[in-house]
Amino acid sequence: MGSGIAETAALHGISVILYDLDPSVLSKASGQIETDLQQLAEKRRISALEKNGILERIRFTGDLAECRAGIILEAIVEQTEAKSALFTGLEKINAPETLFASNSSSLSIKTIAEQTSFPERIVGMHFFNPAPRMKLVEIIRTSHLAETSIQRIRDLAIRMGKTPVICEDAPGFIVNHVARPFYLEALRLVEHDVADVETVDRLAEAAGFKMGPFRLMDLIGNDVNYTVSCSLYNALGMPARLKPSPLQKLKVEQGALGRKTGSGFFEYSG
Repeated sequence: MGSGIAETAALHGISVILYDLDPSVLSKASGQIETDLQQLAEKRRISALEKNGILERIRFTGDLAECRAGIILEAIVEQTEAKSALFTGLEKINAPETLFASNSSSLSIKTIAEQTSFPERIVGMHFFNPAPRMKLVEIIRTSHLAETSIQRIRDLAIRMGKTPVICEDAPGFIVNHVARPFYLEALRLVEHDVADVETVDRLAEAAGFKMGPFRLMDLIGNDVNYTVSCSLYNALGMPARLKPSPLQKLKVEQGALGRKTGSGFFEYSG
């Protein structure tokens, strides 16, 4: 997700710093971005000169001290404490006007913000996978935020070619609240031997969905999808209709996370 957001920003003329502690993650991100841009060049959507310019706008670093910007967006593990701690470290090296945006899928932005000393500078900016292609961005406001800060994030989303939707800080925001039954009912059909994974996906796609629920969960990452299901389930008082799937839990425990591990509900190569 982080590399996809960085690629999107650079595609739209924005200089970006992509940070990760793990050099192998940065190397993989660099390779994926270059592959994506080469495909665009081959389709003549960008020129070779434009491709080089886009790549030059992305700086890769494993040094947190280099992460200085007007807006900083995190796309790390779905843990409130980890996000708050990262923002706290970044705030010490950035200007007072820097805004910090979380790409959290379902965690309370207000809770993340209130675990720092600068909650008025933290906003939600939730992209969807794959970030370069998906147009929607949810902007999540909290009671701490000024409208001018919301407008800055909205303007950035528009500049990146996205369609921003502003929503309140509620469990699952808009999309993940609406989409949970899509995943959970599909999982239950398989758990109860009503249909297999391939059949459910094929029927969903035949009904008009661009991607079936199982291929979509593999794309998102079963760990991420399962975490969101658990978060929403707990936040809404554990309703039976939103109970996380033991089938997906098993996939997570097996490390079958989807495309990023080469195996999930489907097998992947390359």
